[in-house]
Amino acid sequence: MAKLQSTFKNMFLSLFIITLVVATLLAQVNKMTAKPIAAAKALKLENAVKEVVPEFDNNPVAEAYMMATPDGDSLLVYPAKKGDELVGFAVNSYSNNGFSGNIQIMVGFDTEERVVNYTVLSHAETPGLGSKMSDWFRDSSKPNQLVIGRKLSEGKLAVSKDGGQIDAITASTITSRAFLEAINRAYQVYKQSDADSGATKQNKRDENQREEGGESHE
Repeated sequence: MAKLQSTFKNMFLSLFIITLVVATLLAQVNKMTAKPIAAAKALKLENAVKEVVPEFDNNPVAEAYMMATPDGDSLLVYPAKKGDELVGFAVNSYSNNGFSGNIQIMVGFDTEERVVNYTVLSHAETPGLGSKMSDWFRDSSKPNQLVIGRKLSEGKLAVSKDGGQIDAITASTITSRAFLEAINRAYQVYKQSDADSGATKQNKRDENQREEGGESHE
């Protein structure tokens, strides 16, 4: 009996040591890979922003901020600037109503409320059907399915089956609705961001005018 207890203790001790060593190694591996993974994610995000907004010379990722949506959620907004002037906004948007659930996109707007471009960040839609959204809505040879250049101040985007102006992906109306929902959600946030930036610009102009006016009296 004593020999059995001794064997059990040795097995327990061995398992404990093995577990401790493995946990330590995993912690070191995670520590070593954390920075490269973070850098890769940041680069992917930066490239996504570059794809969807006019040319800029600031760092939109570093200047990103959260903006509330009308439905109580919030989205990340990336302001693109050329010098001191805003040239557009990239918005990280989504829809949970895809055929297979969540769809994540990055959509860019210029300062005239037009869609500049978009890129699909992630989805689980059916290959060969819903997955076509990555290219379907940017095909310039088919204007009825094109969202690039659309001015959303003229109305929300919707598929033609719902009385809208956009032809849905063949056999993937659900995916198409979800994709357009994500763009419309992004536009709601863009409007607030653009309004805030306009107010900021006006405040700066007013301040400059007051300073110039003050100098003229000296």
